[in-house]
Amino acid sequence: MSELLNHPPGSICLLRLSALGDVTHVLPIVHTIRRHWPNTHLTWIIGETEARMLEGLKDVEFIILEKKKGLRGYSELRKRLSGRRFDVLLAMQLSLRANAIIPLVKAPVKVGYDWRRSRDLHQLVINRRIPWHSGQHVLDIFFSFIEALGLHERELMWEIPIPDEAERYALEHLRGEQKTLVISPCSSHPLRNWESEHYADVADYAISHYGMRIILVGGSSALERRIGDEIKSAMRGSVIDLIAKDTLKQLLAVLRRATIVLSPDSGPAHMANAVGTPVIALHAASNSLRSGPYSNLGNSVDRYDEAARLYFGKPAAELRWGTKIERREAMNLIRPEDVYAKIETILARLATKHG
Repeated sequence: MSELLNHPPGSICLLRLSALGDVTHVLPIVHTIRRHWPNTHLTWIIGETEARMLEGLKDVEFIILEKKKGLRGYSELRKRLSGRRFDVLLAMQLSLRANAIIPLVKAPVKVGYDWRRSRDLHQLVINRRIPWHSGQHVLDIFFSFIEALGLHERELMWEIPIPDEAERYALEHLRGEQKTLVISPCSSHPLRNWESEHYADVADYAISHYGMRIILVGGSSALERRIGDEIKSAMRGSVIDLIAKDTLKQLLAVLRRATIVLSPDSGPAHMANAVGTPVIALHAASNSLRSGPYSNLGNSVDRYDEAARLYFGKPAAELRWGTKIERREAMNLIRPEDVYAKIETILARLATKHG
């Protein structure tokens, strides 16, 4: 599509409600707009949890959809948008929930996804489309939205505010100069999770070979508690268990102080990427080239192509872009030895960097 604007818009409304990982992908777009169009007022319609993670972000107005309130949450959102008008809406989410919100936003230009990626009646509520390009990472897709407006610069900046209280929490648990491996073992999609025994093997390897401190992080779900307990039971070494004990801001601070973060395709992997920590992301159910932590794609252990050949009988390049291979055994294509090698490479690189 051709560029829509010949001058910076006075106001942009950005719609991306969730999830934590995808919200971190939006941050470079926000920072690019802020740097190159500093007079553009930026409003972000976002989910409640995601807004807590980004609290304190400068020069952005948040309008929060409280999804747990159900229809009342939509009614409150409608009231907040009543009488508001924007120059542009960037409809950066494909879901029935998001598509129900788009008509509530008054804007002459509503940029959404192309026909090939569209679903859930998305094309009926937008009037402009980003171009289709095969093989794009999610972050590159998001950049397409502002490129459609004529802004082609890119600022690969995340800069999530972390308060002093959260920094003190992280310092309490990561004292001194000991190298630290933070393991966030769970994705919200259970079939993207690795075996607990494998995490335990990696943790013991990191302790025995590099003297690393091991920290477990995660949410309050029963699954995360169970997997955390399984990892601890299978380990020979000691571990600091912070599962369900931190806030999102405290988690960000812990991830930032870590030496390496190990995680499946999940929000914490992208949060760690956003705070500049090396991430070993585990991909077999999903393609790291599409959804991996953007600055750490080379650190990912990716067995997606092997899973494609095993379960679909064809290489990943022949699958529809974005296909998930959420089969029970897919993640077992990743072996602990694959992660050992990544730890060794990252630590060697850090040693060279720090002289």
